[in-house]
Amino acid sequence: MKINIIAIGKLARAPETVLVKTYVDRATNAGRALGLGPIEVMEVESRKPGKSAEALALQSHLTDAHVIACDEHGQARASRAFAAEIATLRDRGVRRLVFLIGGADGLAPELLAQANGKLAFGPQTWPHAMARAMLAEQVYRAMTILGGSPYHRD
Repeated sequence: MKINIIAIGKLARAPETVLVKTYVDRATNAGRALGLGPIEVMEVESRKPGKSAEALALQSHLTDAHVIACDEHGQARASRAFAAEIATLRDRGVRRLVFLIGGADGLAPELLAQANGKLAFGPQTWPHAMARAMLAEQVYRAMTILGGSPYHRD
């Protein structure tokens, strides 16, 4: 199952860019033997500001995908539960899993309504660059959990 992290905006040379790339590369390598990957980050630019314009820019990337929207009103998941959800989707034959990260104002209501699930990073507000890094890390952690690596919470 291919996994995409699709986000509005570009990180450019932010320190988080290196962190995201590191975790995406690790996740891709760890996921190969599990039938997961590649893991890729797609940065989408909207021609106009606002949630509706961003939704239009994102929509074309969601064809034939199981979509999980990152949203403050979503469900926070423990790392093991997150890993189990990814494994369940893979085992059900989902070919492409997409995680969406919206712009500064979040995702448009129409994208949230069409998403198959919503993921929250907790009650705090996080910068978009950090949200990408945290999501990439959790995808990597899921791969290591599913691969049977020791998990420090056990």
